[in-house]
Amino acid sequence: MNDDLTPGKIIKGTVSGMETYGIFVNFENTYSGMIHISEVSDKFVKDLNEYAKIGEVIPCKILNVDHKNKKLKLSIKNMDFTLRKENKLHQNFESLKKMLPIWINEKLQELKKDSD
Repeated sequence: MNDDLTPGKIIKGTVSGMETYGIFVNFENTYSGMIHISEVSDKFVKDLNEYAKIGEVIPCKILNVDHKNKKLKLSIKNMDFTLRKENKLHQNFESLKKMLPIWINEKLQELKKDSD
């Protein structure tokens, strides 16, 4: 991954933390980065939770790389958020896919109980 990290490149990382001043992101458990609140949007940002959630995988643009400390300065400003929306949709369907067999089993048990 080290060779792939260059300013201007867009990479996906996992949101690991949120503060009032920025969003923290991890990449393959080797590099970490921060998206400063000024790099989130051209508009006023009232709540960073409107842009990312802990555990969410988001695309980020690399602004600066510190290979020695394995730190990245990142931006999501002016990015096409369709990637993020597709990712959220996929995560929602994964949750449904996981829960569907449980719900079916619960309903079958309920129906079996009613017929006894």
